[in-house]
Amino acid sequence: MNDFIHRRALSALALGATILTLACGKDTKTNTDGSPDAAGQKASSSKAGSGKAIVVTLTSDATGNTFTPNEIVANKGDTVRFTIGVGVHNVNFLPDSNPGKTGLPKASDMLQLPGQTYDLPVTFASGRYYFQCDPHALLGMKGHLTVKE
Repeated sequence: MNDFIHRRALSALALGATILTLACGKDTKTNTDGSPDAAGQKASSSKAGSGKAIVVTLTSDATGNTFTPNEIVANKGDTVRFTIGVGVHNVNFLPDSNPGKTGLPKASDMLQLPGQTYDLPVTFASGRYYFQCDPHALLGMKGHLTVKE
């Protein structure tokens, strides 16, 4: 009986993921020159140039929903590149979870294709900032960005 329930739950989850992917899959990303990107990836548009790129992978798998790494240290001028590994995710720096902080970016679009990216230029004042994946925050998909001058 438990095996039957487990299979039914997995089937329902797969169906829900398919519906979500089809419903959200109409958004086509483009490169900075306006040409469509083959993988639907958003090309980096950071003008910082002098900073480094810090890659953070967003994943849903048997071990959970994670940002890897979930503790990031960056300098002004760096770019944090959030890259989809598996799943559908976004990145949100919630104002109520970052009291007194200004200039927070709006929540990213949902990223859904493997390898798709969201580039965040680090322009924040120094300090520690909380971020989360909205659909998976209650499942522990949270992180912190520490900005140094």
